[in-house]
Amino acid sequence: MMVSVIIPIYNRQEYLARCFDSIINQTESDLEIILVDDGSADDSGKICDAYAKKDKRFKVIHKENGGVSSARNSGIDMMSGDYCCFVDSDDYIFVNYISVLLSNLKSYCCDISVCRLSKTDAGDNSNR
Repeated sequence: MMVSVIIPIYNRQEYLARCFDSIINQTESDLEIILVDDGSADDSGKICDAYAKKDKRFKVIHKENGGVSSARNSGIDMMSGDYCCFVDSDDYIFVNYISVLLSNLKSYCCDISVCRLSKTDAGDNSNR
């Protein structure tokens, strides 16, 4: 089962490498990673394009700023996965995040899987 990870992005260049790397390193590898650059004025769009050149799972949408809901909807329109997962561009996820969510879907025969949030300091470099 492929999971489409949709990341709305607006002026978050300083967080993108950490966010994207946490998704690349997932134990679940059947991913489609959709980056929606929502009219960023910084180098976010260039960073998205650079990741897409390195990893074929990345797809990039560049659009005029319309807000986070508009960006997410653009990602949904493009997705081809069996499931959708939203990650904010200034967040990063544990290495088994998507595997656990998928496991819960299968174990409990449900249509949606959710998890808790762990807050960290901005400088926290622990392995996720």
